[in-house]
Amino acid sequence: MPATGLYFGSFNPIHIGHLAIANYLLEYGGLNELWFVLSPQNPLKQKSTLLPDYQRFELVNRALRDFPRFKASNIEFGLPQPSYTSDTLAYLDEKFPYRKFVLIMGEDNLSSFEKWKNYEWILETRKILVYPRPGSNPSVFHQHPNVQLIQAPLIEISSSFIRKAIKQGKDVRFFLPEETWNYIDEMNFYKNKA
Repeated sequence: MPATGLYFGSFNPIHIGHLAIANYLLEYGGLNELWFVLSPQNPLKQKSTLLPDYQRFELVNRALRDFPRFKASNIEFGLPQPSYTSDTLAYLDEKFPYRKFVLIMGEDNLSSFEKWKNYEWILETRKILVYPRPGSNPSVFHQHPNVQLIQAPLIEISSSFIRKAIKQGKDVRFFLPEETWNYIDEMNFYKNKA
């Protein structure tokens, strides 16, 4: 079965750090393809700072336009909110029975994994590729046989940094794919958001 990596996130906005990590995981994580799964609402984040779902989906689509092994997925937009990864995985398993879905997460998320809904089921049924994040500490999950630490480059760019910089009037176009930056600039996104 083809291995499809699922990279969940708000992507508010998607930036070159997301793409660099995704590319590394695609090339070194044993994946055939990688889906960027946009979360309409992360239960652990405030929704007020998010651009509307369809606008973030458009930003991701523009970023991935020239990369056929990457795909933007809005599968969670039609599922109950807030979004829980275990529910989405169960839905995808049912909808695509001939795909092997691999979960991708940052090391910071692994440290708080016990807070996730049905985390035990996820651990037992999924291979989990974990990429390093600045300031993350090892957790009990690091030694689990289904958890694989990938020595991807440490990326210190964040969406919150980009939003804040745009609000301050900074030119951060080189932190974003060109098509994504053009859309943000054209639509005046983040100029009045934290």
